[in-house]
Parts: sequence; C-alpha cells; structure tokens
Amino acid sequence: MIDRLPYAWGEPPLRGRLRVEFADFTVNEQLGFGATGSGEHWLLYIEKRGANTQWAVQRLANFSGVAARDVGYAGLKDRHALTRQYLSVPVRKGAPVDWRQFADPELRVLSAERHSRKLQRGALRGNEFVLTLRDLQGERAAAEVVLAQIAAHGVPNYFGEQRFGRGGRNVEKAVALFAGARFAHHERSLLLSAARSEIFNAVLSARVQRGDWNRAQPGDVFQLNGRSAIFGPEPITELLRTRLQSGEIHATGPLWGQGELRSGEGVRILELAIAERYAELTTGLVKVGMDQDRRALRVLPQALEWVWLDPATLQIRFALPAGAYATVVLRELLQTE
Repeated sequence: MIDRLPYAWGEPPLRGRLRVEFADFTVNEQLGFGATGSGEHWLLYIEKRGANTQWAVQRLANFSGVAARDVGYAGLKDRHALTRQYLSVPVRKGAPVDWRQFADPELRVLSAERHSRKLQRGALRGNEFVLTLRDLQGERAAAEVVLAQIAAHGVPNYFGEQRFGRGGRNVEKAVALFAGARFAHHERSLLLSAARSEIFNAVLSARVQRGDWNRAQPGDVFQLNGRSAIFGPEPITELLRTRLQSGEIHATGPLWGQGELRSGEGVRILELAIAERYAELTTGLVKVGMDQDRRALRVLPQALEWVWLDPATLQIRFALPAGAYATVVLRELLQTE
C-alpha cells in the first residue's frame, strides 16, 4: 500500500484534512493541443463536481445520442474533486446538438468545438492541480522546508493509490487473473496495470531507502524529462550527473513484461531480486504478453507555488506530466485525516 512506502524528505510535517469540499482538489487537464476547428467530432471542455469520468461520458453520450464507447477522453479524473477535462463526442449526421442546452448540476460543458479525431487515452500533456489543505497541525517552518525540497528536487514517482483500486485489491485480483479467473476486458486492463505498478513501486521504494532514487547508479537507464524516450545504460559522467541534477533526465525503474530487462550492473541485480519476490506477478505479466517498459523514478512538479490562507489552511498549486499523481506529491507534506 502507498502509505507504507518510504518518504524522500522525512516524515510529513503536517497533519490535516483534504477534500473537505470538492473544490479543495481542483484539477485542470492540459492537452497540449487545441481543436482543429472542423471534423467529425466535438471536442468538449467540461467541468464536473463530485463525479467520475465514466459517469460524465455516459451523460454526454445520452444527451448527444451516441454510444458511450465512442466518446473519447485522454485521462480519468478523480471523483471527489472539481475537475476540468476534455472529451470528444462524435457528430451525428442529420442530428445537430446544441451543447448550450445541456444541463446537469454536477456537469457543465464549458466549450464545444469541432475536431478531427477521437481523443485517445494518454493523449495529454499533463494536469494542473490546486489543492487546499485544511485544519492543519504541525510546524509551518518545517512544511516550508519540505515544499522547497519538493520544488527543487521533486518526489519519488510512485504510482498512487488510485492505481490499486478500492482497498488496494487490484493486485490480489491480478493474481487471480493470472491463475485463470475471468474479468471484463476493461477491468483486466486495470489489473495488469496494477500488477506492473506494484513491482515498480517496490523497486522505487528500495531506491528511496538506499537514497539513490534521484542519483545515477551503474546500470541505470534514463528517460528524458516529459518524454517517453529512454537511453542507457552508459558510463556515468559529470555531464550525465549534471543533466540528472538539473531535471533534464531521470533514472528509471521497470514496468514488467516479456523481453530483456534493459538495466545493468547493480541496478539490474536489484530489479531482478525484487522481481523474484513478486514471481506470481512477473510470470503472469510475461504470460499475457506485456512488454518490458520503463518509467521515471522521479517527478518534478512544475510551477510549484503555495500560500497560507490562514494559520491552519494551505493552498498549493503545481502541474504534473501525464501519469504522475498529485497525491504522491502531497504525501511528502501531509498526513491526511
């Protein structure tokens, strides 16, 4: 479970409450591109409050008269939050839709423009977060130190608790899947992701405990910041260390699957030792045909800012690339109640 994983910057200095109100956890999706202005889809920018993405998809599909499976979205967003995100909805020929007429107390269409293609999962640059922490206890000075460390050096890029399902049971279900249990296609995908995430978190946890999660080690494979491209292993030079320190590149950990593990030397030995502890998961992932991949061990929040609204209320704003979790950033600072 994520709450048992080691911290990068010591025990969180604050205790308090998150998500007292939906707006206390505000998420603004950043696509990185705009609508094409013409095409066979609507690109909608929506705001939802206290509702998950799949529910919004169904509501918008019903209103426009299309199948929910034809509605596209780049990423799933939290239910217990105020979130703004993009969805694509096919244009029905001969059945014009006036999105200004759509009305729902938990869902608003902020804009609707024509677009050339369906949105695909993962097709986003990242997300901006505005988080309000309430009823805080702890030392303000210590919190400021941790925030400065996060801004300068980032946090371990753990997969957050959302990846592991209610009660963290997705890994247990993945083991059942590999043993022959049957699940719906969409759930199967979630379980495979949870299995890979469990192994990755274990490798990253070991690196955090050793204190080298953000430092180059012999055999490391590196990823360019904000990119999927990876390179290495290669000799550790002063230039490589400088690139790592500046945030231009990050060391990576394994997303398990079939094929040769790319890391070498001591890093490879560590990753294989941890994989052996999770033999049920690694064997199952190989058997179903997942391919080896890598994920950055570190994430650097962009444009991190904070302001104390009063002595017991702190508001934090930052942006993260796609695939990173705001709750993972927050856990370094706050123990929630």
